[in-house]
Amino acid sequence: MTPWVQRLLIANILVFFVQLTAPGLAEPFVFVPMLVLTHPWTIITYMFLHGGFTHLLFNMIGLYFFGPRVESRLGSNRFITLYFLSGISGALFSFIFAPYAGVIGASAGIFGIMLAYAHFWPRDQILIWGVLPIEARWLVVITTVLAIWSGAGGSRGGTADFAHLGGYAGAFLYLRFIGWGSAAARFKRKSAGPARVVGSIGAWQKLDPNSVNELNRDEVNRILDKISAQGIGSITPQEQTFLMHFVPPDDRKPMS
Repeated sequence: MTPWVQRLLIANILVFFVQLTAPGLAEPFVFVPMLVLTHPWTIITYMFLHGGFTHLLFNMIGLYFFGPRVESRLGSNRFITLYFLSGISGALFSFIFAPYAGVIGASAGIFGIMLAYAHFWPRDQILIWGVLPIEARWLVVITTVLAIWSGAGGSRGGTADFAHLGGYAGAFLYLRFIGWGSAAARFKRKSAGPARVVGSIGAWQKLDPNSVNELNRDEVNRILDKISAQGIGSITPQEQTFLMHFVPPDDRKPMS
């Protein structure tokens, strides 16, 4: 259990308990798009309200299943930013496409986390209902299509489809933003043509992937696996430049 996943689980469960014991207290915190100017706090507070035990249960299962790995990958600060940006963009989509419908639930934030999971581990097998296997990337595609179809039909099931789509959109934009600024992306943009800084064959063997920032660790491991499987000559000049960024300066010698 990671720090923010645990806090969000506790917060949602506690708020739901308050809803059960004092239902009237929740009304001022429901997000109603047309009332956002007079109730701006509801852009955040609606994410902690739920329409029933089943609603809460499925959202918390999603948070518990997808959240810890995504938080470990992004780091706690970026994880909670992703979560709230997804929730806020879910409210924004509801404002644009369903301005008269009240919205509650953590679904937009959970959908943002699910998109991040599919982004980093697209081929991971997810068991729907514990039985039906589906890759994470296809789960996102299918839920997007269903949300568009249901939302276009008026969300007759009472589901906040546009909030779900907004959660996906906010997460997508945020992941693009932090990806553009990552060391991996910067080196890929700058490394056109032959690598200028390379290292000896033994240099990469001294590299500890666990010492690399989480945003770059998967790319480092991919390149190291490629070297192990195919030899040092298999990597591109761009991959050499990127990898050598994480090698101690004393080991940066020409490869042979």
